[in-house]
Amino acid sequence: MDEKKKATGIGGILIRCQDPAAMRNWYNQHLGFNAGQYGANFEWRHLDNPEKKGTTVWSTFPQNTTYFGPSAQGYMMNVRVADLEWLLGELKKEGIEPEAPMQVYDYGKFAHITDPEGNRIELWEPADESIL
Repeated sequence: MDEKKKATGIGGILIRCQDPAAMRNWYNQHLGFNAGQYGANFEWRHLDNPEKKGTTVWSTFPQNTTYFGPSAQGYMMNVRVADLEWLLGELKKEGIEPEAPMQVYDYGKFAHITDPEGNRIELWEPADESIL
């Protein structure tokens, strides 16, 4: 029996900024990100199925955002997962509880955990790769 993958890749990098719009403009001008209000999406193909597309997001958040949890971390990593409900069950067995119940949106399922140094990590199971 194949072991289920816990993480399938990096879903995104989220950055806390003094001026999110200015940061987006800087990355657009100097690195060609083409970031809008919600950031930039970088499209790629799955290694094991080149017909299947995926995206990794880069996004800015205001300095006072509560989205990163109670920590003062400057960045938050979004980790792509294949089966979030299963993974949350596995993490619970390992003594890791999500910060809040899983949230479900049209574009996927989300949960947040914290690493041993207090960094918040966003777990994301995309709903449909073709819409991202």
